[in-house]
Amino acid sequence: MCPMMTPAPLAISPETSVHVAYRLMQDQRLRHLPVCEDGRLVGLLSACDLRLVLPSPATSLAAHEVHSLLERLTVAEIMTRFPVTIGPDHALTEAASRMLTHHVQALPVTEHRRLVGLLTRTHLLYAFLRSQVAQPLAA
Repeated sequence: MCPMMTPAPLAISPETSVHVAYRLMQDQRLRHLPVCEDGRLVGLLSACDLRLVLPSPATSLAAHEVHSLLERLTVAEIMTRFPVTIGPDHALTEAASRMLTHHVQALPVTEHRRLVGLLTRTHLLYAFLRSQVAQPLAA
C-alpha cells in the first residue's frame, strides 16, 4: 500500500487556529489534515469539519468578526478524534473496506500511532484505474 499513499503528509497541531488550518487547506488544496501531537496522531481535520463551523455567506458578521472568531477556535475543538486508521502493510482492499464501513474519505496511515502517510479515496480510485481492464458496467 505504501506507494499508493501520500507519505509524510503535512500535519498540524491541535492548538492550530481554525483560521490558519482553513487557509492552509485552501492554499495547499487539501481536503484532510492529520492532527499530531509529539509526533503521534491525535485527530483528523476534514473540509467537512470546517464547513460545519464556517459562517454562511449570508451571515451578517463583518469579515474581521469572522476572522476573529476563527482565530480563537482551535482545531482540537472541531477535529475528528480517534480517526479510523490503517497500517502501512495492509492491502488496499482492506483500506477500501474500512473507508466504506466507516463512511470516511481518508485514512491516516500509522505505525505505533505515528503518522507515516495519508490514504484518500482518490488514491484508491487511481489504484482501481491502474488495475482494471476495460469492462462493461453491466457485466
